[in-house]
Amino acid sequence: MSPLLTLKVHESLRAAVRSGAPTVECSLDLERSTTTVEVAEAGWTRQGKRFPWLEACKDRTIYYWNGEGFQPVARFTTSLIKLVPTQWGTPTFEIDGIKMLVSSQVSPWADAERKVGLIQPRGKVVLDTCGGLGYFAAWCLQGQAAQVLSYEKNPDVIWLRSLNPWSPQIDSRLTLTQGDIAERIVSLPGGSVDAILHDPPRFGIAGELYSQVFYDHLARVIKRKGKLFHYTGTPNKLTSGRDVPNEVAKRLGKAGFVAEMNGDGVLAVRK
Repeated sequence: MSPLLTLKVHESLRAAVRSGAPTVECSLDLERSTTTVEVAEAGWTRQGKRFPWLEACKDRTIYYWNGEGFQPVARFTTSLIKLVPTQWGTPTFEIDGIKMLVSSQVSPWADAERKVGLIQPRGKVVLDTCGGLGYFAAWCLQGQAAQVLSYEKNPDVIWLRSLNPWSPQIDSRLTLTQGDIAERIVSLPGGSVDAILHDPPRFGIAGELYSQVFYDHLARVIKRKGKLFHYTGTPNKLTSGRDVPNEVAKRLGKAGFVAEMNGDGVLAVRK
């Protein structure tokens, strides 16, 4: 995998040069592991390969080696999609500057672990509606899920996954489909999944993923007694004028779930 640089890592390498140290221990995979890097005024070397210093290294940016130089892990097709470092090592990502995963108070990795634990994935077929960077899927696999069916609408987000060492690898238990779950769910068989993880963009961006029609489909594809966790965030009712979590719980109830608030989302069980 390409070495990944952040401002913190780049500054530690430069500091080693200034101190006269010939090598430095650092992480080139966003804190998944550490490696020994040789440093010199002309650049730094890992496993016999020389890399140049960045002319400008920005905060809140992750850089990858494209074979010719370091470039930000970001793409702009219809919107700016960007992998963003966090204090925890595990990155989050942004779409047009809007953070898609929690990271200020807790690691996005630990946050995903807690939420996946709510649906108890062991031995289950899990529908992961909005795959994102794949942290839900990764914890489902670690939790011994039988199968994870993951969907991600945006091809640029899937590209971010290919460079993110925290994103899970596709294998026999994990399928990743590029497609809009709001459209694809229509063709999923009834009672075909044991549990659902639903982590949609905010209501103002993807209102269809909060609709009664969509929730009725979720109720159709999940087996009786199956658990669903629906991330809603905690939007400010005073500024937004809506109580999104309560609206979600009511619609899920109408679809056939027993729903209750749980942290920054709604945990529901199919009746």
